[in-house]
Amino acid sequence: MEPGSTAPTHWVHDLSPFLIQFTDTIGIRYYGLGYMLGFALGAWIIYHAAKTKRLPMTPGAVADLMTALMLGVIIGGRLGYFVLYDPAVFFQAPLELLKVWQGGMASHGGMVGVAVAMIWFARKHQIPFFKLADAVVTAAPPGLLLVRVANFIKGELWGKVTEVPWAVIFPASEKVGTPISLIAPRHPSQLYQAGLEGLILLIYTAWRYWRMPAARLTPGRITGEFLIGYAIARIIGELFREPDMGISLIFGLSRGTFYSLFFILAGAGIIRYSIKSKSHEG
Repeated sequence: MEPGSTAPTHWVHDLSPFLIQFTDTIGIRYYGLGYMLGFALGAWIIYHAAKTKRLPMTPGAVADLMTALMLGVIIGGRLGYFVLYDPAVFFQAPLELLKVWQGGMASHGGMVGVAVAMIWFARKHQIPFFKLADAVVTAAPPGLLLVRVANFIKGELWGKVTEVPWAVIFPASEKVGTPISLIAPRHPSQLYQAGLEGLILLIYTAWRYWRMPAARLTPGRITGEFLIGYAIARIIGELFREPDMGISLIFGLSRGTFYSLFFILAGAGIIRYSIKSKSHEG
């Protein structure tokens, strides 16, 4: 701390993004671990759904499904990040897509990638798409929770300036060398999103899938509810999150909020379709 400066009144973020670090850029990162553990938990949930016959799929096919979903998340997330948030880099230096270790994943793009992977897998294995989708969206929230926590550990995607008691000073939010006393505290919006997109959706989808008859009677309804729930959670989180530097708003809305509106429309459409399909069966 420089002479004459006062001690910060809020916690200063000083967490390392590495669990184990070998060099300045190489090591085991919490961000990657978040994805790995999220996929592992998701695989366990889907395996249990298949084993209990809630999902018409053999437990042995879970590994193939998870491989497809991982590719969907990575490819969709990376493409989505550049196409939706930084299209100039996508067209000028497309090889940047391969540098996954530098971060840069769009959750909206990742979900589109997952949808494409599910369509392919459902057709290959002759599984009703919405029965598969209901199981997958139930398995998704643990990964969303862990990745948002990893965002916080990494000190990225910080929130807007605030003076709430739990605010955090993120040194990376200002230029290198800026005295800590001059850095404004911010909302730990990553943790807000972990709770909203991860924990709350985990509890809700688990209750709907395992305790209620929705997945059996109206396949697709839980998928639609998840999309709407995720969109609402994301929009609430965006109220506290600092917009990415240099990324313009769309109709006065952050891009995360704007793209979430399409998820609400898609979710509502899927719910309507699932209810209509059930009524036709009846």
